[in-house]
Amino acid sequence: MTPTRSLRSHILLLSCSLPALTVWTLTTPALAAPAGAGQAKAASSRATTSRGATSRGASAPATSAVPQSSPPRNIVPSTGSRSDAETAGTTASRTSFDADASTPLPQSVPHEEHIIVNARLDEIRSALQSSTGATTYRFTRRDIENNPGGDNAPLNTLLLQAPGVAQDSFGQIHIRGDHNEVQFRLDGVQLPEGLSVFGQALMTRFAHSASLTTGALPSEYGFLQAGVIDLTTKNGSADPGGDAAIYGGARDYFFPSLQYGGHAGKWDFFGTADFVHNRVGVENPTSSFNPIHDLSNQYHALGHLRYTADENTRISLTGGVSNAQYQLPNNPGQQRQFANPSFLDSALSQQVYGSVDSASLNERQKEITDFGILSLQKDMGTVSLQSSVIARYSSLGYSPDPLGDLVYNGISQHAARSVFSTGSQTDVTWHANSQHTVRFGYQVYVERNVSKTNSIVYQQTGIEDDGTLVYDGSTRTVHDGSGRTGWMYGLYAQDEWRPVKNLTINYGLRFDGVDEYTHAKQVSPRINIVWRAWRGGVLHAGYSRYFTPPPFELVANTSLGKYVGTSNEPQTLQNNTVKAERDHYFDAGVTQTLLPGWHASFDAYVKLAKNMIDEGQFGAPIILSAFNYRRGQVNGYELSTNYEHGPLSLYGNAAWSRAIGKDITTAQWTMDPDDLAYIQHRWIHLDHDQRWTASAGGAYSFFYRTGHPTRISASMVYGSGLRADGAVPNGRSVPIYATFNLSLVQSFRDLFHVPFLKRTQLRLDVLNLFDKTYQIRDGSGIGVGAPQYGLRRTILTGISQRF
Repeated sequence: MTPTRSLRSHILLLSCSLPALTVWTLTTPALAAPAGAGQAKAASSRATTSRGATSRGASAPATSAVPQSSPPRNIVPSTGSRSDAETAGTTASRTSFDADASTPLPQSVPHEEHIIVNARLDEIRSALQSSTGATTYRFTRRDIENNPGGDNAPLNTLLLQAPGVAQDSFGQIHIRGDHNEVQFRLDGVQLPEGLSVFGQALMTRFAHSASLTTGALPSEYGFLQAGVIDLTTKNGSADPGGDAAIYGGARDYFFPSLQYGGHAGKWDFFGTADFVHNRVGVENPTSSFNPIHDLSNQYHALGHLRYTADENTRISLTGGVSNAQYQLPNNPGQQRQFANPSFLDSALSQQVYGSVDSASLNERQKEITDFGILSLQKDMGTVSLQSSVIARYSSLGYSPDPLGDLVYNGISQHAARSVFSTGSQTDVTWHANSQHTVRFGYQVYVERNVSKTNSIVYQQTGIEDDGTLVYDGSTRTVHDGSGRTGWMYGLYAQDEWRPVKNLTINYGLRFDGVDEYTHAKQVSPRINIVWRAWRGGVLHAGYSRYFTPPPFELVANTSLGKYVGTSNEPQTLQNNTVKAERDHYFDAGVTQTLLPGWHASFDAYVKLAKNMIDEGQFGAPIILSAFNYRRGQVNGYELSTNYEHGPLSLYGNAAWSRAIGKDITTAQWTMDPDDLAYIQHRWIHLDHDQRWTASAGGAYSFFYRTGHPTRISASMVYGSGLRADGAVPNGRSVPIYATFNLSLVQSFRDLFHVPFLKRTQLRLDVLNLFDKTYQIRDGSGIGVGAPQYGLRRTILTGISQRF
């Protein structure tokens, strides 16, 4: 029997034992491209499956593939590193409104049973969360690797490539004019909100692929609805083998990492860990090239374990840890508003506290996040489900400069806050018939929030004739703390109806409730219509009613009366409880394939809000606080395009947005009374409103048909500037900016000619290529604490070794 006939016989037996699976036959296996060539697992297609799953597969190698039956809706993940030549076979639009947006050409897969079974279950899991009618922007593994920095780049820099995503200080992002109402999911399971200001608990390195879904979301998405970021985590089937890397360079940047994945029988596993050390942990408050007192040490880890009992049943466990410590950077030359001259420059002051020059302060912050997800996935023919239990703990601790915070801010406060959340999520899909796909499920979370502060303040002794408050050198200690246990829940049901060919109507209801600091509930109807109007063109329009509970971890029951008569007395004692936000959201758009490999999309949206939630940083501890505008409006437009052909990949996005609010009705004690009076009857821009946002980038691989491809890539981010105070609150913008990043990656196959060592990769990244000095914040605006400048030119290099 010839080798080809033997292989075909093996596949035939496999197809008989697994009749539900589709098997692909390779022709002439001797001609197949060698494994291990070029980049690791660079999945090429940005395609979606017919039921909403993101394609995560490797592109077709040089040999052809002939289907034995109809192709699977999801492309099977790769199982080893592949060259750029192998990842250049298919292209699709990054942006889509339709789950059937585009499907790549058939692709070959390794003939291992566990690979095929897990691929099928991955497809079914993705189909549980349909985004039909919403705007979904996808990042494949190839997109992640093309981004300057690759897996080493922070997750927020990857997301800035999507339309309508604006950057802010502390690594925050704003999606479509909302503040921080961003939902993170791992493999379709939502993580409860946590406390993380500077640190990003989820690293780019965790993701095999990612997607950002915005717009008029279907009923299954609740609670946080500005955008849904879903990370498909790496696993032992799609990401086998190991990779050890060292990355670093300017400003003491040192970033070692290790990952390893594999499978044994019905088990597959994956683990990754990294350590980040640098001197730019928080944005520089000055325009200087190097910040003062900005050391950061961060640890991250993710583990993924799966047991595939049979072709219809899988149990998975995912756990992650993030531990980050930061020095808060100093801003020289600040005015000491509460200095006590008789003590400030005395020998005792220097002996006990040291210098109180604002360039020598020692403020620090520590952030911890731990999470775990246990999921059961089951397919029963026309019905499939995934049920999960979730737990997340996060804490934040601020340590002041004992004397410095007192003389500059009038309060030296140790602050600690933590939140522990546990809950359950279940999603069910029922394929009732060819016209109706019914989805239903629930989410419920129980949360415990604890806040403790220990503050030293000056005692007020009088008031001068001009109204200036007088303080002597005596201090007073104020202890405050609160805790609250609450819960929130959501139920949904929806039907994806296809009444005629090329027309889909996705309609449903959602019921949400919250019982924490606030008590509220709402029934929310949602509908999306998607029409494939012509070849390569898709139109959509949708409406969603939203209910957004206030962020539990950012609401603290501060005892304002304890600070009366001190240097931390608020200007107003009014402190109404933060309320849930209620929205009407309208969205419409079109996608079009212009030429083979070239796609474009346009989208427009309007949000009308009641009790719009915003967040700000008030006081020295870098802990955000939530508050409400009685009314809010957000509207905008987005344009996106991408082109892929062979080794070339290009993309570009532009967005216009306006976000305004009127009348702050909660947490008033954090605000200036004059600002409150002005805003009560007038619309103002929100502090994070940025009128124009744009991003663009591209990558090209030289020698991509060889085992030593050279890839050059670049990215650009443009912003017209966030808001700052002018003649009125948030009345002007900080100056516009545009930054460019450049990356050069050289890969070698079998560089050391050692059997167990595979691809070797060298990389050079230049961030802010032209050393643009630009301001993210100038320190003014509603809820803005201090100025922040963007990173100056930074050169980083690295080496990684596959094994």
